[in-house]
Amino acid sequence: MNDAKTIGFHPGNTFLYHINATAKLLFFLFVSVACMTTFDTRFLVAIAIFSLVIFYLSGLKWQQVAFVVKFIAVFSILNVLMVFVFSPSYGANLYGSRTVLLHAGYLTVTSQELFYLLNVALKYVCTVPLALVFIMTTSPSLFASSLNRMGVSYKVSYAVSLTLRYIPDIQHSFWDISYAQQARGVELSNKGKLMERLKGIVSIVIPLILSSFENIDKISTAMQLRRFGSKKKRTWYESQPFRGRDFATVGLAIALFCLTLALFKVNSGRFFNPFK
Repeated sequence: MNDAKTIGFHPGNTFLYHINATAKLLFFLFVSVACMTTFDTRFLVAIAIFSLVIFYLSGLKWQQVAFVVKFIAVFSILNVLMVFVFSPSYGANLYGSRTVLLHAGYLTVTSQELFYLLNVALKYVCTVPLALVFIMTTSPSLFASSLNRMGVSYKVSYAVSLTLRYIPDIQHSFWDISYAQQARGVELSNKGKLMERLKGIVSIVIPLILSSFENIDKISTAMQLRRFGSKKKRTWYESQPFRGRDFATVGLAIALFCLTLALFKVNSGRFFNPFK
């Protein structure tokens, strides 16, 4: 049950698991930068659909990502609402026209503002599925060895690997403590009141963070005792060379990024304006 709720590497057999970890990272970074910099709705819709298709093909289960997706969804909705509340006329000023749909004084709703907020929301749909696929289909060991092959210091690569391995461990500990607390009568499920659940979660998270610092110190001491970092190079138990599909993945990422640069010229800027 804990494994189903853990955000981290989950072994699988889909084609995404066989793509080089570095190629997946480069694809995620290039596409994320492209989506964050452009406001061309056509491009964002295409990438959003592509991201959802990739998530579906990854074979990941909804229960594995439900908590994170719900949390990000709430955060994104709040972000969109705050953008509208603090600047309800930004879209009209941005697109140079004003089509009123609902007049409510300061919070007047316009087609231009809704179109701008749609673009903001699409950016989350573009990047979140790709981030989840990368985290949950990438072996930390293979990722570290791939980074090292690219020229990144093996110390940094190993630190990244330890981080990716340690995040699921923290989640396991959280759920174990949560179930133990519920067995003692502390209501942390959806049946309890919101404030009681928040207090219960805080009472678990703070000691868990403190104990994590202690575990990090133990790992650091153990690595020093084994003379980690005393050599300029190191070997890896697992490694994954670049193959044709990996070069194709990186090539596609660069092509999508270059497409956004071309759209800058077509749109005379970052924004696609259908209200001209």
